[in-house]
Amino acid sequence: MTSPASADGLSDYAPIPRSVLGPAVNEQGYYVGRVERNLYWVTDGVYQAAFLTTPDGVVLFDAPPTIGHNLRRAIDEIAAAEGVTNKVTHMVYSHHHDDHTAASSIFGSDVVRIGHEETRRLLLRANNPARPAPDVTFADSYTLQVGGERVELAWHGPNHSPDNIYIHFPDHDAVMFIDVVNGGWVPIYNLNLSDDVPGYMAAPATLLSYPWTHFISGHMGRLSTRDDVAVHQQYIADIEASAKEALASVNPVPYYVAGGENFWAGVKGHLDAVTERAYAPIVAKYTGVLAAADVEELTYTTTFTIMQSLRLDSGPSGPVHP
Repeated sequence: MTSPASADGLSDYAPIPRSVLGPAVNEQGYYVGRVERNLYWVTDGVYQAAFLTTPDGVVLFDAPPTIGHNLRRAIDEIAAAEGVTNKVTHMVYSHHHDDHTAASSIFGSDVVRIGHEETRRLLLRANNPARPAPDVTFADSYTLQVGGERVELAWHGPNHSPDNIYIHFPDHDAVMFIDVVNGGWVPIYNLNLSDDVPGYMAAPATLLSYPWTHFISGHMGRLSTRDDVAVHQQYIADIEASAKEALASVNPVPYYVAGGENFWAGVKGHLDAVTERAYAPIVAKYTGVLAAADVEELTYTTTFTIMQSLRLDSGPSGPVHP
């Protein structure tokens, strides 16, 4: 058994670049700011949501439980300042994951919820009253029009999750796309805990194909930029290249010989050696460039995930027996 995790040593990592940090949250633990015109974003420093005010009601985009009732407070704050209604009439789910939807029920049942058709299936399966399934669904694309405002929703295939969508605000020079790029930060464990590795790796190019200046990424304390996406793409490309080199360079035979009858021990030895060879130069290159790059378990598990996708999704997984 491994020993319990300790808080000791958590202050020993490289300083976080100041450029990746956002505005300070208020005493209630949130910050709300204008993206453009009547589009606003809300953060608690780790999670993000957004909302659009219109004459006919407020459209909310995601409802992370860590922000929770502060979503209501943020909407009330802006509505009072701008003299508009604070009634949430519509809610858009970016995807089904609980950490971005579990405050949905705060806004009651008299809300039109919109999401991908797979989001509905997965939320019905979860059967969690905190996350009501969407009433309106779509397969490929959907134009949401409320109070004279237009939002374009699109699904371009699985990535972080099977149902993760692109939310484009064409009249606000903005886009919202969750859990792929964490502006200025490395992905958390296993490529942001993503389901479809090739889809995840291809998603930033799709994101950049949209016209936008402001990017609501769903995580961390500031809005992201096109430069953030480009740095993320290079980080992932460097991991892919390093993993390919390590797969070609590490001889698996000694590990399987050492494992003897314990075949899984041999597998572990081989794949650990490949991952260690591949991830070390990435940590060295990106420490001080991307926040938490030197939290080695993060880049290690992301490297392992990409390496396994190279073997299993792209192939070859190994030589063909003669």
